[in-house]
Amino acid sequence: MKGEAHAFPVRVYYEDTDAAGIVYYANYLKFAERARTEWLRGLGLDHPALLALHGGHFAVRRCAADYRRPARLDDLLRVESRLLRAKGARLTLAQDVRHEDRGLLVAIEVELVFLTLALRPARLPDALLLRLEVA
Repeated sequence: MKGEAHAFPVRVYYEDTDAAGIVYYANYLKFAERARTEWLRGLGLDHPALLALHGGHFAVRRCAADYRRPARLDDLLRVESRLLRAKGARLTLAQDVRHEDRGLLVAIEVELVFLTLALRPARLPDALLLRLEVA
């Protein structure tokens, strides 16, 4: 799984744009969150399963975004998510927001931490590591 990209399509709606008709910068983070959620779901580890089976959930610890080109109303985008690292309680992903014709629009790197219900960091579950093939 490491290095392989998961692709998630996103259509830009009116609610995603600012007064200039381009995607408001913070909305790219929402697109990335949706893509990460579907990436986990594809691994069989959606949020309810993480809570029920492993007693925890992911939270964003750090996020960096490099905005290169704008997306516009009605654009069809693709968020590509790739695992960079899985160590201890942390997952680090690269998430690229792309447009078919205009290429890379935003490059995001996000670090997630696995937390218990008491909000304490915990080692990544073995089941997740096995599915990521980094165990």
